[in-house]
Amino acid sequence: MLRYLALTPAAVLLAGDPTTSSTSASLRGKLLVGDKPVLLVDGRAIHLESDDQTMLVLADDRLKDADFEVLGHFVTPDRFAVDHIHTRALFVHKDGKRLMVTYWCDVCYIRYYSPGKCWCCQKYTDLDLRDPDDK
Repeated sequence: MLRYLALTPAAVLLAGDPTTSSTSASLRGKLLVGDKPVLLVDGRAIHLESDDQTMLVLADDRLKDADFEVLGHFVTPDRFAVDHIHTRALFVHKDGKRLMVTYWCDVCYIRYYSPGKCWCCQKYTDLDLRDPDDK
């Protein structure tokens, strides 16, 4: 009986938040960048939220008005939680291709997954849309 009681709190912690869905969905539309990014899907505004690194991508002016796809789940009918940056959940559709959003320093040859300065040379990284199957 003592063992059962000791495992119960761990089981509750592992279960997560029952109010959010764990099933991943894809959402595609026109990206309106900014501090509070929005994806326009069939004329409907869906507000996007995520971790800090993903929010940096969603605020990148170089992606303004892009045909954009995010992976994640709906929190409410007008709020979508984008999967965190390490899951590679951000894509641009261009010329019939689905391209993963990445950033590149052409001085140091370092790839990043959110915009900002290269940690090595401090040059601002370039947007580099890549085929997700490229290794």
